[in-house]
Amino acid sequence: MAKLTFPKGYKSYLTLMQTEKAISQIKDFFQLELSSELRLRRVTAPLFVLRGTGINDDLNGTERAVSFPIKDMNESVAEVVHSLAKWKRMMLADYGIENGYGLYTDMNAIRADEELDNIHSLYVDQWDWERTMTKEQRNIEFLKDIVTRIYAILKRAEYVIFENYPSIKPILPNEIKFIYSEDLCQQYPDLTPKERENKAAKEFGAIFIIGIGGELPDGKIHDGRAPDYDDWTTATDNTHKGLNGDIILWNPILESAYEISSMGIRVDKEALLRQLEITGKTECKNLLFHKRLLNDELPLSIGGGIGQSRLCMFFLRKAHIGEIQSSIWPNEMIEECKKNGIVLL
Repeated sequence: MAKLTFPKGYKSYLTLMQTEKAISQIKDFFQLELSSELRLRRVTAPLFVLRGTGINDDLNGTERAVSFPIKDMNESVAEVVHSLAKWKRMMLADYGIENGYGLYTDMNAIRADEELDNIHSLYVDQWDWERTMTKEQRNIEFLKDIVTRIYAILKRAEYVIFENYPSIKPILPNEIKFIYSEDLCQQYPDLTPKERENKAAKEFGAIFIIGIGGELPDGKIHDGRAPDYDDWTTATDNTHKGLNGDIILWNPILESAYEISSMGIRVDKEALLRQLEITGKTECKNLLFHKRLLNDELPLSIGGGIGQSRLCMFFLRKAHIGEIQSSIWPNEMIEECKKNGIVLL
C-alpha cells in the first residue's frame, strides 16, 4: 500500500449521487467546449485494432496490450488500444477533414500493466483529439496557442462546478506556465523528473512541460514517448527542441503534480525517421501507419489525450480515481481506502 496517498482527514465534498451527477456535468460541458474551441467533429472510435499494423499506441514500448484471436478472421490477433494517437491521424485523412478542423472521440482502453495507485487504473478513459495544421504552424508558438486555449476550457469548467457546488472553490491560476524539460533539468539537477514536476507545479499551479521524450543535458529523458506520433526531438535546423508536452496541474488534495493531458505536434516524415533511428525501431517503417505517413498520405497534425476521470477527479477534489470510475482494485486497497474515508465505486 506504499503507493497510495491518504490525505489527512479526507472527506469527499459530494455524496455518491452528487458525484455521479457532477461527472456527467463535467463531461458534457468539457467535450462541447473542446469541440467548439478547436473546431473538432465527434467521431466513433475502435476499442481494438489489428496487431502488426502499427496503429496501436506503444506508450513506453514495454506495456503489454490486451489481445485476443478473432475466430472469424483466421485467428488474426486484435489488441485493445492503449490510446488512439495514430488512429486519429489516419482518420483525418480518411474523412477528408480540411485544414484547421479536426476530430475528437471517447477513447476507452485497458492497460493491464498499470501500477495501481491514486491516479492510475486498469481502465483508461480520455478524450482523444486530433486537428489538421499547415507546415508553417509546426512551431512552438502554435503549440502554445493550442495549449492556452485548452487551459481556458479548464478554467471555464472549474467555474461551472463552483456554480453548481459552491463548496468546491476554483483554484486554477489565471494563466498556465510554459517550461522546457531541459530548463527544469538544469534548474534541479539533483531531482528526478517527477520531483521537478512537483516543484514547478506547486510554484505555478498549472504548467506545460515542453519536450517529453528527448534526451536532456544529463543524458536521460524526462519521460518516455513513442517515436511515431509526437515530435519530441530537436529539429535538424535547430528551430525547436521538441514540439510536445504535458499539461500538469497542482493537486491540493494529493499535494503533488497531476498530469491531465499529453499532447503535441505530430511527427512529419523527417521527425519520424529521426525518432525511429534514435529508439532503434527503424523496422516500423514497413507498418501500415508508418508507410502511409512516409508516402504523404496523412496530413500534418496536432493532437493529444485529455483524461476524463483524471479531470473529474481534479475538479471534484477526489483523492482516488476509483471515486470517479468503476474498475477493479486489490481487496487490500479497497479496505485501506475505506478506512481513510475514500469510497471506491
